[in-house]
Amino acid sequence: MKRHLKKAGLAAFAALLSLSASHAAFAAGVLTIGRNEDSTTFDPIKSAQNVDNWVFSNVFDVLVRVDRSGSKLVPGLAESWTISEDGLTYTFKLRDATFSDGSPVTAEDAAFSLLRIRDDKGSLWSDSFKIVDTATAADPKTLVVKLKSKSVPFLAMMALPNVSVLPKKAVEADPDGFAQKPVGSGAFSVAEWRRGDRIILKKNPRYWDAGHVSLDGVEWIVIPDDNTRMLNVQTGQIDAAITVPFSRVSELKKDPNLVVEMDPSTREDHLLINHEHGALAKKEVREALDLAIDKKAIVDAATFGIGEVAYSYIPKGALYHYAQNLQRPYDPAKAREMLKAAGASDLTLKYIVNAGKETDEQIAVLIQQQLAQAGVKVDLQKVDPSQSWDMLVNGDYDISVMYWTNDILDPDQKTTFVLGHDTNLNYMTRYKNEEVKALVEAARLETDPAKREAMYVQLQKMAKGDVNWIDLYYSPYVNVTRKNIEGFYQNPLGRFFLEDTVKN
Repeated sequence: MKRHLKKAGLAAFAALLSLSASHAAFAAGVLTIGRNEDSTTFDPIKSAQNVDNWVFSNVFDVLVRVDRSGSKLVPGLAESWTISEDGLTYTFKLRDATFSDGSPVTAEDAAFSLLRIRDDKGSLWSDSFKIVDTATAADPKTLVVKLKSKSVPFLAMMALPNVSVLPKKAVEADPDGFAQKPVGSGAFSVAEWRRGDRIILKKNPRYWDAGHVSLDGVEWIVIPDDNTRMLNVQTGQIDAAITVPFSRVSELKKDPNLVVEMDPSTREDHLLINHEHGALAKKEVREALDLAIDKKAIVDAATFGIGEVAYSYIPKGALYHYAQNLQRPYDPAKAREMLKAAGASDLTLKYIVNAGKETDEQIAVLIQQQLAQAGVKVDLQKVDPSQSWDMLVNGDYDISVMYWTNDILDPDQKTTFVLGHDTNLNYMTRYKNEEVKALVEAARLETDPAKREAMYVQLQKMAKGDVNWIDLYYSPYVNVTRKNIEGFYQNPLGRFFLEDTVKN
């Protein structure tokens, strides 16, 4: 319709754009960030999505944090902690901190939050915290956690944004209301959430390190279309844009008003497979699909060489990554033979595609073309990114490209989510292997580093052998900012350090 606006309408539209740009320019202390989808909730235990966690990290706070390098644990709300000799009791000493509503952060709040993520029926992370036996407040600033057995990843799990410390009183009074308008102890508080449009954060003056925060606020603005999001940062209507399409990197780097950030990440893109749908239950069929997909061609065409071929669910640079894991060659002819032998020569697959995501759409077309060479018909169904997650949960798909970034330093988190038969149905693939499940549990408890590494190497081999999903590529975080923005940084686990960001 806008293409057919009369001159008066065009003039008004131009004025509106000018007004928007001026508003952004005058809001000197407010950082505006364009992203491709909206948040789903502010209840940390009910999400496993980056779109939520990346906002959680600046609204809520955790007892233990991961540093900027993404390589070590540092104090958060807990100034210090000790571990008993038997490895079963963790004692956290909390710093003096306050929630955004003025109430103090107490050990009782911390105990409540930890037990809630373990016990609440709506928790997506309950399996990861079943190791917790008790969590009690010895005094207002001392949290004592006792485990059922030793757990090497437990301390790392305490840095998960989903186990942020929440105010017990506020959550218990109105859980649903809290999920819309939360109270946290992070650097920013939620002023308003305009569904489908933006989340408006304001500096939290009660944050324990508020003197370190430069920004007056942050607006996370939903701009689903990649091209529109890039145009908005180029014209100065927003200060930053995340998830830059690989195809735009070269062009954006040439713009003297922009800075393209390519931060090391733990991101892996993969093709999810619904193991409960017909022939996909057969390992031979999944293996044939793996043989029929040319990952190098996808890296070259869709990531413009920025990514690199993936071959393990544990990404390069992460703890216990197995560099010698199996990489099946591209062999569509063999794939066709295997499908025929498995009685699946007429295979038709429903592929859920995140609409508006340029790279996802390009990969979908490439995979559709590649699988066709093996005789597989692929029906592409483009859906809004806000719908695709529910479709995965409900099993309403055959294949779909999704991605994962680690949230903690230890491999247990992703391993449990992907292979451990937890509440997330092994990342919605419905993959089942009891031997793998048992090894996931054993690796979590093993305290000998060499033995533990051997277990994770074996898990990587077994997952690849079963074709739990198809590894596609690893890639850095690619974001872009206006040149007047400093310190806009994402660590390898995905956390944005907006408390360090400056808008000049």
